[in-house]
Amino acid sequence: MREQPPYLRVADLLRQRIADQEWAPGDRLPSRAQLAQECGGVGENVIRRAQELLISQGVLEGRAGSGTYVAEPRARLRMVRSQIGGRDGAPFVADLSVLGERGTWESNTEAKVPAPADIAARLGIAEGDLCVRTVYELLSDGKPVQLLTSWEPYSVTANTLVVLPEGGPHAGKGVIARMAEIGITVTRAVEQPEPGHANAEEATLLGVQRGALVTRIQRTYYSDDGRAVETADIVLPASLGVIAYEMAVG
Repeated sequence: MREQPPYLRVADLLRQRIADQEWAPGDRLPSRAQLAQECGGVGENVIRRAQELLISQGVLEGRAGSGTYVAEPRARLRMVRSQIGGRDGAPFVADLSVLGERGTWESNTEAKVPAPADIAARLGIAEGDLCVRTVYELLSDGKPVQLLTSWEPYSVTANTLVVLPEGGPHAGKGVIARMAEIGITVTRAVEQPEPGHANAEEATLLGVQRGALVTRIQRTYYSDDGRAVETADIVLPASLGVIAYEMAVG
């Protein structure tokens, strides 16, 4: 395993000192020279890169001509999971629009990725069968609040206009609407939430401390013939949002 880059280690140290309330929101951080000494004698360039990372994640904020400060904490979002969510677009954006916030996402899609054993079991396919994998970083007002990794069997969407979830004429419509375009009716979703802790990569992407509490959701969409057409892993830090389930009754 490769050693963690020094600036990531320093970023973790700064996050920890903020979590330990050594610095409160609005406090100015010491100079880079002082922090370099306090962080084991690293170079000031390492401190700069660590601060830039934390600024991009909303943990710190830079003020021109003044220095670097601890950012004010972000309000927790209420993420509503609904039986009808996603039919008219991405459910994340729909949830944020209710709150009057601007929801966007960044994504990266890879086609023809061999399915690992756990994903294959969830999709009811053989290990190694090809999938379309899309990794999403979901943003609220430009700041990351949720991660999602989606897997779709390549055999379901191959040679159609919806093979790429974020490409083509139906990009960004969500799984249910895209599947409808190729004659597949999604009638059921199964979600399995579990508590967990952020690993190093998740902490870096979401701007939280490594090991911070998160909710992990395994979600799988099924068509009317019982076939799994998509499965996803969703990660939401407890500090950034709370999940609520809304279900029709009667």
